[in-house]
Amino acid sequence: MKQQIIVSGIGGQGVLFLTRVIAQVAVNRGIPVLTSETHGMAQRGGTVLSTIKVGDFASPLIRAGQADIGLLLWDANLPVHKGLLKADGKLVISTERDGEGERIDAACIAREMGNPVLSNLVLLGLAIKKKALFCTEEECEEAIRQLAPKKFVEQNLEAFKKGLNG
Repeated sequence: MKQQIIVSGIGGQGVLFLTRVIAQVAVNRGIPVLTSETHGMAQRGGTVLSTIKVGDFASPLIRAGQADIGLLLWDANLPVHKGLLKADGKLVISTERDGEGERIDAACIAREMGNPVLSNLVLLGLAIKKKALFCTEEECEEAIRQLAPKKFVEQNLEAFKKGLNG
């Protein structure tokens, strides 16, 4: 089992938490996992890019044309990070616009829930629904329970389920 994943967004969208959830699923399964992130000006709304390699890899970085899936929390990053995807790579994008890939307005759903940062888990739910990732709904729920602060677990699981049903 090998999968190369990019998670792209801007500071404050939960890119790093989403990365941790996916990596935790791999750890729970006993699959080797490597992660890396670039988040220079993220605190000021700048671009954040995380890479996740699940399986036997030597380096966490993903070269152009190698990613199996791109999870984009901010659709404006598509032109910037699309080049990392394989020609047949899958895209799961939070956006209100039509276009390529699987799309959901995760930001709107999260705002309606009262917490904009939950868009990351809404997007994860859609990725699982579309079978884009190596993991299952139950494995993601377990990882969310392990990583989310106790007072936010139920809200995080609710956001994840909204993506599954979206």
